[in-house]
Amino acid sequence: MSYSINAMRDPTAETEAVERDRIPPKTELSNATIGLLSISKERSAEFLDSVEKLLTAQGHNVLRFEKPTHTKPAPEGVLQDIVERCDVVVEGLAD
Repeated sequence: MSYSINAMRDPTAETEAVERDRIPPKTELSNATIGLLSISKERSAEFLDSVEKLLTAQGHNVLRFEKPTHTKPAPEGVLQDIVERCDVVVEGLAD
């Protein structure tokens, strides 16, 4: 199977590989809302606290999100909130 630069594999818990169209990345972050998603692993929130401080010090608008547990995919409501409110997302693992 070949992959296009304009498509990506969906990393969610699929039973078959799914290819989705890739949304082009923003080239300018000055007016972007940046979402920080903690996957709820130990110290991921602490890591994202540091990232948030750096981003807000540069004048970026930052919103925080968190999965209830690292053992399952994020609930649909969390994902929808991110999609509706953010231009880019940073996901924090901290392992």
